[in-house]
Amino acid sequence: MLSMIGLIGGLALLIYLTMRGMNLLIVGPISALFVAVFSGMPLFPQLVEEGAANFVGNYMSGFSGFVTAWYMMFLLGAIFGKVMEDSGAADSVSEFIVDKLGMKFAVLAIVAACAVLTYGGVSLFVVAFSVYPMALSLFRQANLPRRFIPAALAFGSVTFTMTSAGSPEIQNWIPIQFLDTSPVAGWEVSAIVAVFMMIFGYWWLKRMITNAVAKGEKFEARKTDPMMEKRELPHPLMGLIPLVVVLVISFIFHDSLKQSALIIALLGGVVSAYLLNRKYFKNFWEALSEGTMGALIAIGNTAAVVGFGGVAKAVPAFQTAVDAMTNIPGSPLIGAAIAVSVIAGMTGSASGGQAIALPLLAPHYMDMGVNPEALHRVAAISSGALDSLPHNGYVVTTVRAICGESHQDAYNPVAAVTVIVPLIGVAIAIVLFSLGLGI
Repeated sequence: MLSMIGLIGGLALLIYLTMRGMNLLIVGPISALFVAVFSGMPLFPQLVEEGAANFVGNYMSGFSGFVTAWYMMFLLGAIFGKVMEDSGAADSVSEFIVDKLGMKFAVLAIVAACAVLTYGGVSLFVVAFSVYPMALSLFRQANLPRRFIPAALAFGSVTFTMTSAGSPEIQNWIPIQFLDTSPVAGWEVSAIVAVFMMIFGYWWLKRMITNAVAKGEKFEARKTDPMMEKRELPHPLMGLIPLVVVLVISFIFHDSLKQSALIIALLGGVVSAYLLNRKYFKNFWEALSEGTMGALIAIGNTAAVVGFGGVAKAVPAFQTAVDAMTNIPGSPLIGAAIAVSVIAGMTGSASGGQAIALPLLAPHYMDMGVNPEALHRVAAISSGALDSLPHNGYVVTTVRAICGESHQDAYNPVAAVTVIVPLIGVAIAIVLFSLGLGI
């Protein structure tokens, strides 16, 4: 009982302290310590036999293990994003989409710009930074309440693009190493779910904004609002080509290199973006430096909550929870979806949740004869649901640091399109796989 109180209380503390604005690198260990103490876990390696569970050892094992496995992908992904940003290639693609769709479809333009950049391999955080100035300008011109900007950015970045078949984002690649699948696993079902999430999520976002405007909400300018910098940008095609390069290379090398193909793909994106747009760079080497620092922050935040998960999964309550989820009656995919989603919610990270859940769950479900492609896609989609709870690193960064909003004003719309919509999406995926589609 105490262990379960510690597990639930630790998660609640993680969410509460994050919403209070505390750094995840501090919040992660504090919350993990809460879990450890209530479960009677020894604090230091010196107090237990070699290899036995302890707070420091388990936390740092989870933290360092995630960094070891994914640092190169985070590094090259962040550098690619900063190169696209510094050269103006990301802005060029975004402006092209916005110009073509026009003011009448301001919200759709923002979502589409984020989707194209994300599916092209640009880091989620960089996409938000890149598209935000244009989103602010469009919301100002359309006189729409700015508290919905985070939802528009998040919907285009972390829903139907992040976890869909073919996406170069790591949330679609982590299952490969555990299931021996490909990045296009379950693509037929993935396509249907992605279209549903696009249509339903956009309708819901527009409805929320329309209702807010009907109640008298409007755009409110601030003195701190950034102004879009007027600069010469490369042709949109020169911005799209590096995105295509990332996708093509990742598929070419997948069979031989598995998830490491993403390293070559992102490197190819960086090189092609530089060669095609080098005369437009403000400072290429500074972009590399900023990308490196951005990668350290992003992977540090994610690893901090994976470390929390490393402690959480070593306490008795965690195994009790996993046993309950994996023995849910009905399709094994239901239990897998619930388990991955809940663990991703506990860690506040889709990638972190998969990294913790799949080593435990994949062998169990594979032994049961579950189709690996179906399991890959269900795990990917479900990881992108409860991960977007208030303590998620992307949510905190986008709502607070980029958009300057409070969770109280902006989080409900974000939750609607990044938590509820994907949950419905994964339910649809389970039904379709259960009917035999795509397997």
